[in-house]
Amino acid sequence: MANPTIHFFSILFLLQTISAQTIAPAPAGPTNITKVLEKAGQFTTFMKLLKATQVADRINSQLNNSNPGVTIFAPTDNAFATLKSGTLNSISTQDQLQLVQYHILPTLYTISQFQTASNPLHTQAGSSDDGQYPLNVTTSGNQVNVTTGVVDTTVSNTIYSDNQLAVYQVDQVLLPLALFGAPPTAAPAEAPAPSKPEKNVRAASDAPSGSSDSSTDASSAVAVKGYTVKGALVVAVITAMMMSVSWL
Repeated sequence: MANPTIHFFSILFLLQTISAQTIAPAPAGPTNITKVLEKAGQFTTFMKLLKATQVADRINSQLNNSNPGVTIFAPTDNAFATLKSGTLNSISTQDQLQLVQYHILPTLYTISQFQTASNPLHTQAGSSDDGQYPLNVTTSGNQVNVTTGVVDTTVSNTIYSDNQLAVYQVDQVLLPLALFGAPPTAAPAEAPAPSKPEKNVRAASDAPSGSSDSSTDASSAVAVKGYTVKGALVVAVITAMMMSVSWL
């Protein structure tokens, strides 16, 4: 006959083993950037770009290996909707990859760490030393402002944050100088055209004195001739009258 004490402890050990297997928490799965964005919603376009360029796979691989963390600025669907029509299609596949990587910092930044960050920040799109991919941040209290040289925006929300990954919502797509250039500046006002010098038109009163005198002399001569003819006629009439009287 079996020892009841041994049988009791055997049953107790079995129950403890079953209980431990039932209530033990499952190990946490690896962080997945796509799942983070899906859960947050309103990031469909950015997720498509992450998948199409295979950047999502690279991020997930980095997060599950020893690394200093990753920071992502995630533009909303509305942010992409405000872009000029055809903007994404106007750039090559390689440029789309650079655009996506420009939104990713290969270092983990909390909101408070942005206050002491050195500008320009280094992005996965490449070095900012050549001035092609500069990304600058400034802070005012808890507000983080992001400047690319083409657009200015702010971090409007923290989507996800742990000791490896920080995802921040931005309401504009971060357009780098290397792909989109500087925003157009207002053209300087054109200087008024120099006024053309006015032609010197001599008025009749400004005519040379010789011309004026000639006209005056000619008029006077005509007048004198007129009076001379009239005087001669008067003298002839008077003479004729006197002769008539003498004959009488």
